[in-house]
Formats: sequence, structure tokens, C-alpha cells
Amino acid sequence: MDDVGRSPSGYSLVRLSALRRASLARKLTPEQYRIMIDHGTERPFCGGLLNEKGAGVFACRLCGLPLFHSETKFDSGTGWPSFYRAFDDAHIERIDDRSHGMLRTEIRCMRCDSHLGHVFPDGPPPTFERHCLNGAALEFFAEGVEIPQSEAG
Repeated sequence: MDDVGRSPSGYSLVRLSALRRASLARKLTPEQYRIMIDHGTERPFCGGLLNEKGAGVFACRLCGLPLFHSETKFDSGTGWPSFYRAFDDAHIERIDDRSHGMLRTEIRCMRCDSHLGHVFPDGPPPTFERHCLNGAALEFFAEGVEIPQSEAG
């Protein structure tokens, strides 16, 4: 991120205020809220974006920050949408997660701090990473569609 709070791909990474985040969270369904704000996990094979195969971008459902390109999506067989590379590494925050008696790496949206899922070191080349996402935390935008941004303010 450069000195004006923009990612290398040009998106604002200025953190949303607690008030702005709470305002945006009111538009979430109870399940989306449980996952994104309360750090829950959706059941496998239940998310609406698991079988999305269109060309486009998967963005944060809360703030619209682009998170993954469709061309990096792959079928991991786990029941959750999986990607081997982020849209822009600066858009995702990695946090050690020691819950459930194991060490995992949680991933959150850099701009709004919403829980997205976890990343594991068992993905395909070239990164060998599997970003395992909760579909409820994502919104798909077909190629050419402008992604609305909910920036700080």
C-alpha cells in the first residue's frame, strides 16, 4: 500500500470506521452477518458461489473490495469456493487462527476487516495455496461490470 492508502491495483485500503462498518453490516442477511462479522463458517457444499464458473471478479460482500479473479478459482473438492491467488495480495489480511485446537491462517478483507475464510498450503501451482472462502462473504461481478465500492467515510 502506498502513502495515499491505495493498493498496487489502485483500490482504497483505508479501514472503514466502526460506524461505517456497522452501517454496511445492516444490509447483510443473518447468515452473512454470522460469517463475516462473527467469524463463522458456512456449511460445505451450501454456498451459492461454489459452482459459479463465469468470468469476473469475486469481491467482499460488505465493502466491494475485489478479492479474487475467476481465472484463479478451482474445484478443491472441499465444498467451499477455492482460489489459488488473490486479486491483489494487499487486499487480504492474514491472521494466525489458533481456534479449534489447530493453527490455521484466517483471511480477512483488508478494508473492512470482514472474515472471509482461511488459506492453506495445499493448493495447485503456481502458488500452492488454497484460499478457502465462505461464499456468503463474497459477491460475484461478471467481467465488465463495475464493482460498487463502500469506502471509508
